[in-house]
This record gives sequence, structure tokens and C-alpha cells, in this order.
Amino acid sequence: MRYLFLNIFMFLYMVTAGNFIDTNETNTETENGVKTETEVTAAEANATPAATETETSSAKMVEMGTMTASWYGPGFHGRTTANGEVYDQMALTAAHKDLPFGTMLLVTNPRNGRSAFVRINDRGPYIDGRDLDLSQGTAAALKMIKRGVIEVKVEEVILPIKFSPSLSSR
Repeated sequence: MRYLFLNIFMFLYMVTAGNFIDTNETNTETENGVKTETEVTAAEANATPAATETETSSAKMVEMGTMTASWYGPGFHGRTTANGEVYDQMALTAAHKDLPFGTMLLVTNPRNGRSAFVRINDRGPYIDGRDLDLSQGTAAALKMIKRGVIEVKVEEVILPIKFSPSLSSR
């Protein structure tokens, strides 16, 4: 359950990037109870929704630049984080001094191109010159465990809808 929200954000990111638009897909429509298939053209697939429709399927990515990131885990696993949840060192989470709890970020290691979606759930890091403390799971996903501290590209993920994932691991 705890990774469900990450899958949703990854899907929304891919939709925003246009990776799920297949210009040759067919839609099934019902006419008087009879199903017919219609071809979706590239223009229709990329069309702007009508003024009365609200766009709910695309996330907005806001560039935040580069940040110095370190990782933390073993000594804090199972303890309470600043937002009150139990810290899971293998979850895709991060600590930041100022960003609101629940802020979603796409963090990218520019050395290898690996990225991970993380959720801010803690405060820190408390070492000068560092901007983000990533969970051990995030550090492993970015392949930065051995280096310990790296520069990462950071983008904030802003969803057009309110989304409140359960913080429980049940």
C-alpha cells in the first residue's frame, strides 16, 4: 500500500511526458447498445480539453534546480519522523529543512540518469551544505550508496487533484 501513491505519481508523470499517448489506439463507443470502434487521430489525442472539462490526468513538474543530497537509514529505522510517522529506511522518502510534509519530488542522479519519486516526511539534513537527506531505499534506487553525498536534480511534482495517500503500512 505504501508504494501505491508512487505508482500513481509515476503514471501521472508519464502521462504528462506524453509516453502513454498512442495515436493509433481505438476507443470503443456505444451507439444504441452496439459497440463500435473509432480511430483516435494524433490531433484528437493531443487536443486541449473543452472549457467545461477539467484536466485531471497530468501532473505539473516544477524545476527546483540542483541540491546536495546525502542519505540516512539504519540508525533511524523504526523511529518517529518529524511528521509523526514511523521511519522506514527502504521507503522512498526524504528529509528537507523547509519543504512542507507530503511534498512530492522527482530526484534524479545526473551521473547515471536514475530517478526516484520521493515524499518529504522528515526534517534535515543538519549538516551544513546539504539540502536533502534521502532514505536508504531512495539512495539505492539512485545508485548513490557508496558515494554517500551527491548533487541531484530536483523537480517538484504538483498534482491537479488533491491526493492524500494513507501513511499506514497496512
